[in-house]
Amino acid sequence: MPKMKTKSAAKKRFSFTASGRVKAGNAGKRHGMIKRSAKFVRNTSGTMILNDSDAKIVKKYMPYDR
Repeated sequence: MPKMKTKSAAKKRFSFTASGRVKAGNAGKRHGMIKRSAKFVRNTSGTMILNDSDAKIVKKYMPYDR
């Protein structure tokens, strides 16, 4: 059987924790920060852990990175 390929877009955007959960950057911080509240900007800094239904999709794109 041939090897499965990892989606290049997924490998650039997601990473895995040691326990196998999926880390991703928070959305909504590319532009338009003036209209966002200070609380929103603060809370969306750094990374977040994806919920299980979204993580399932990402794991399909990255078959070997677990």
